[in-house]
Amino acid sequence: MKKIKNKILAVMVICIFALATLAGCGGAKESSEDKGQGNEETPKKIVLKLGHDHTTSSPFQKSALKFKELIEERSNGRIEVQIYPAQQLGSSREMIEGMQMGTVEMTLLPTAKFGGFDQRLTMVDLPFLFPDEDVLWKVLDGEIGNEIMSGLDDIGIKGISFYAEGFKAFTSNKEIHLPQDFKGLKIRTMEAPVIMSQYKAWGANPVPIDFAEVYNSLQQGVVDGQENPYLSIHDMKFYEVQKYMTVGDHAYLSYFMSVSKKWYDSLPEDLQKLIYDTGREVAESHKGLMAEANDGYVKNIKDSGTIVYELTPEEREAFRKASEPVYDEFKDKIGADLMDRTLKFIQENSK
Repeated sequence: MKKIKNKILAVMVICIFALATLAGCGGAKESSEDKGQGNEETPKKIVLKLGHDHTTSSPFQKSALKFKELIEERSNGRIEVQIYPAQQLGSSREMIEGMQMGTVEMTLLPTAKFGGFDQRLTMVDLPFLFPDEDVLWKVLDGEIGNEIMSGLDDIGIKGISFYAEGFKAFTSNKEIHLPQDFKGLKIRTMEAPVIMSQYKAWGANPVPIDFAEVYNSLQQGVVDGQENPYLSIHDMKFYEVQKYMTVGDHAYLSYFMSVSKKWYDSLPEDLQKLIYDTGREVAESHKGLMAEANDGYVKNIKDSGTIVYELTPEEREAFRKASEPVYDEFKDKIGADLMDRTLKFIQENSK
């Protein structure tokens, strides 16, 4: 009898232990499910850092802020745009290299800064290529512009759109009327092969200096002059340390909105389309901002006491003729076929 009782007791202990174990497993499962439901993570916000090299008062900053507003609104907050003006993300080269590595998502920088990475883009900066802005935008917003942009895919950058700044002027402490007036002068240029060759063809000594250092370099006499559109001359106050400004519309400074291809390709298709379409939309409104602002810049520069001289047609022709060796030097680097098609298009669409 005693043996039977012991067996019954043993069976009961085993059953109780088994039930307790099952209850524990069930509770753990329920707890795990509850934990999963209670900690569902919201989609992580995508950060887009946009760097440019202009001041916070410039049309470029206004357009960057418009881009930010539209992207954040249209993405329903999925993308947060952080704007870094005035080279806060580094020099132009550092920002471009950052896009290649994926550490910088987007930049708005001069096309000339990309010439060392893809020489097709140097065509945009050739002297006397574009007779006016109407023809320029027919080229850059059309098939030729898209062809130039697509080449950046090979270096890890996705082109979005060209942006306007304006035709360039010279500033110096010496009057400039003809190419020979540049002889022996040290002229600050961007680190852009085609622009440096342009000044060599005119007899000057080009000195590449980062944009942020130009004012001090002019003030201290490191260089004798520089070239830029009215916006840069005005906002960077180059007129304070230069006596003369020569206007000849010899070349156009366009900007380029581009993104890290590595980052762009990681996005869902709907956000890729949003960024591309919005970037091109803002590029159109930016043209109006620049056109409106330029008149005020010229007036302020003149009011500062700077002597402003406009080249005569004959003087402009002398500069154009002196620039011909630059075309010969870069035709094969840019691509003879692309160059020929562009020149033909410009001729057919010029007034």
